[in-house]
Amino acid sequence: MKYNHVLALYPYFKDTTATMGVFPPTGLEYIATNMKDLVGKVTLLDLRYENEYQNVEKLSGFIKNEIDLLCISITWNSQFNSICKLIRKLPDEVTTVLGGYKATEEVEYLFEKCPNVDLIVRGEGEETIREVVSGLPYGDIPGLSYRKNGTMIHNKPRPLPDISAVAFPDRSLRRQDYHWIQNGVQITNLTFDTVLTSRGCPYNCKFCTCSLNPLGQKRKYAERPLDSVIEELNTISADVVMFSDDNFSTNPKRSKKLCDLILANRIKKRFCVQTRIEIAKNPDLLEKAEKAGFKLFLIGIESPHDKILKQLDKGITQQQVRDAFKTLNNYNFYIHGYFIYGNIGEKEEEMVYIAKFAKELKLETISFQKLRIEKFSPLKEVVENTAGYFYNRIGGAVYSDRYNRKALKQIRNRIRSCFYDFHQIRLILQKVYKSRLLTLPELAQIFARLPNILFRMLKRRVEKKMIR
Repeated sequence: MKYNHVLALYPYFKDTTATMGVFPPTGLEYIATNMKDLVGKVTLLDLRYENEYQNVEKLSGFIKNEIDLLCISITWNSQFNSICKLIRKLPDEVTTVLGGYKATEEVEYLFEKCPNVDLIVRGEGEETIREVVSGLPYGDIPGLSYRKNGTMIHNKPRPLPDISAVAFPDRSLRRQDYHWIQNGVQITNLTFDTVLTSRGCPYNCKFCTCSLNPLGQKRKYAERPLDSVIEELNTISADVVMFSDDNFSTNPKRSKKLCDLILANRIKKRFCVQTRIEIAKNPDLLEKAEKAGFKLFLIGIESPHDKILKQLDKGITQQQVRDAFKTLNNYNFYIHGYFIYGNIGEKEEEMVYIAKFAKELKLETISFQKLRIEKFSPLKEVVENTAGYFYNRIGGAVYSDRYNRKALKQIRNRIRSCFYDFHQIRLILQKVYKSRLLTLPELAQIFARLPNILFRMLKRRVEKKMIR
């Protein structure tokens, strides 16, 4: 056995400005689980919860004294520079492997900025990490980048794995349960978890790279056997489970069977899913989902304007969205809508109309983000070829001569204030209770903790102003 003790590290620190730690680091848990039979021991550390190891000296001491392989997951743009700084401070005598979406995008940058990094796993890494810990020569491992005599070597990409052969996360590796934490306060005693039943997406929306792996390869839609999904659900103790598939209703027949199996196995959870408006074409699926405990639908609408929907290759029209919600609103689901503003050619009042349109659809809540450019996004070329539009970095927002950062921030605030008025808050509370997304005692618990949350929020704002 080549490695006696492996540390799987999720390096994201607590973020007191937003929701922290609702869901586990599923990607890292897949990696840890799929190598555990080949090493002596695996320790999984999520720094969002590990107060002791947020001290870099203590973390470094633990690694130096206990660990002979360090695996770090870098998934998001958020905190990227801080994570690079952290990695540089960790012991360079311990073999260090990076992986995750952001690590795959930034291979050469990470090797340059973090001289103690030895290996970077590119793309989906379950099979790659197994070969690393098995002691296979680095040059023979597809999907691996590594240093050799001061030179960076990038092996050929690894073919996408058969997900039916990939072990699902072993939750016994966790050191804590996952809760909804806002501004450093635990909102409820509910626990949260995620399940991935498929990978990839058959759609080709221009703004989205979910159907691409971090190398820009199209991730073909692939399904796990439902027996395996049910087996995993039976290992989960959490109250709320998020199906993190890109689209729950890609295969409606399969989704209906999943609902039937959940009911047959008497699995009682509150389920959340990401889906598209096409789910409204399957009322029998909606009925089964409601009975099986599906409470929250997260639906990407993106825009109320046909010209923008066409520009984004969303494949839907405003009228189709309206028709879909006439059906969806007949069921007892809490529905959250996603929107994008700052699109090419979009005027301020068109952006602000998001709030009115969302109310017309009777959405409970919405979130909206600026148009962003990812490394392999088809929109990258469009923005570069459109006069007056630009972006500063990959993974960053699109701006224009007409709408700079400050202008877009003001527009964002207008959208928020137009949508989240007192009437809307009342509707949210009504639907939360009616859909049984939360019980009355759970709602009371949230309200009891609200003053503490607000106090911490105000304190943070004052501190930020003082720093400025």
